[in-house]
Amino acid sequence: MRVVAGRLGGRRLAVPPGSGTRPTSDRVRQALFSMLGPLDGERVLDLFAGSGALAIEALSRGAATATLVEQDGRAAAVIAGNLAALGLGSEQARLLTLPAAAALRAARAAGEAYDLVFLDPPYRQAAALGEQLAEQLEPLLAPGALVVVECDRRVEMNLGLPLARERRYGDTLIRIHRA
Repeated sequence: MRVVAGRLGGRRLAVPPGSGTRPTSDRVRQALFSMLGPLDGERVLDLFAGSGALAIEALSRGAATATLVEQDGRAAAVIAGNLAALGLGSEQARLLTLPAAAALRAARAAGEAYDLVFLDPPYRQAAALGEQLAEQLEPLLAPGALVVVECDRRVEMNLGLPLARERRYGDTLIRIHRA
């Protein structure tokens, strides 16, 4: 797996071992970022970060900062290695090894606001997490923020936000919501 474009384009990314993490393919990431358009100083939140590929791609393409949330310790170690290998320090990328709900509570308490949010939960948990995360996420969204949901095409993950775009790539469904 690699960074598709931007200042880090072509650089390789490590992926967590085993089948517990399902990294977004290069092809789907390229299509997703084409849909998103240019990034210029956005504040990014990547919940269920896995390998960190989505947040790293956003930073490569011009996002100002990214908060990556991954509760699995092995996956978080891979993310930390990817960030270090790419020279992305704590002023650009912050890694939190917490459950998503705890990270959202901490962000709210700190007064954080995000312009772009990636939600790529484990497919088997996506439907159950939708409403719970939507309530916690809403106060953290900057005006006009985009929330990108990646899930199995058979899963309905209701965030209660207007749907701006939807694309299917095999069994993967990408939904882009606007705050």
